[in-house]
Amino acid sequence: MTTLTRTLTNVDRLKTLFNHSVIYALLLLGALWALFPFAWMVLTSLKGYTEAYAVENFLPTRWLFSNYIDAWNTVGHFPRYFANTLFIAICTVAGVLITSTLAAYAFARMEFPGRDVLFIVLLATMMVPFEVTLVPNFILVRNLRWVDNYAALIIPWSASAFSIFLLRQFFKSIPQELFDAAVIDGCSHLRFLLAIVVPLSRPALITSGLFTFLASWNSLMWALLVTNKPEMRPIQVGMAAFIGEAGTQIQLLLAAVTISVVPVIILYLILQRWFIEGIATIGIRG
Repeated sequence: MTTLTRTLTNVDRLKTLFNHSVIYALLLLGALWALFPFAWMVLTSLKGYTEAYAVENFLPTRWLFSNYIDAWNTVGHFPRYFANTLFIAICTVAGVLITSTLAAYAFARMEFPGRDVLFIVLLATMMVPFEVTLVPNFILVRNLRWVDNYAALIIPWSASAFSIFLLRQFFKSIPQELFDAAVIDGCSHLRFLLAIVVPLSRPALITSGLFTFLASWNSLMWALLVTNKPEMRPIQVGMAAFIGEAGTQIQLLLAAVTISVVPVIILYLILQRWFIEGIATIGIRG
């Protein structure tokens, strides 16, 4: 190897090292920027009342882990809020996965008149703002006498156009040869769906379930409308109890927010491999 060749090789290595360093530095800055609100929330939840409103100290002078116990016990129904939210989220996810799987399979694999038009109409509903349907949905729920009932918090959200679209795109990416072979063996649509499509679609199902769980867990406006009794409210509505006429107990409120965030983080950490795989492999075939 000549001196010129070695010099060019070293220059290329330096360029590659510089480019990678810049990329990693930008990614690190982006990660720190994204984590800053979460860090501020956790640190403020460990401060005293007066210090929580001050801006001089980013770190607490006294680490009051007792704020979490106080947040859990101060509001009498907080454990019930937490249990309600978990129950509602699990039931909503189950409903969405069942209805979306059946509808997505029909749109992806079954032939029936008006299928494509109906699918376009379904996609069009995703462009309708939630606020437009808020009043009609509330009137319907009230006429069904579902106010202060779990049915009002679960059934209206047990179907999702987004999840149907997401799963339909994944189902269409499954090779047609599998379906043809199953039909030759006498397999019905339902058996093919349960025995072949669902096991192959686990990443997409987990992705849909995570999106649904997060939306249900963070639901506020609808739950505020259809619940009057404190024992029926989810955690997002229950946090309003920390806001009173004398002011907001911000350190307790942020402790409660941190408690509410923990289950979502744990769930994502457990399912992140399938979630990333689902996002990466879902196609956009027509």
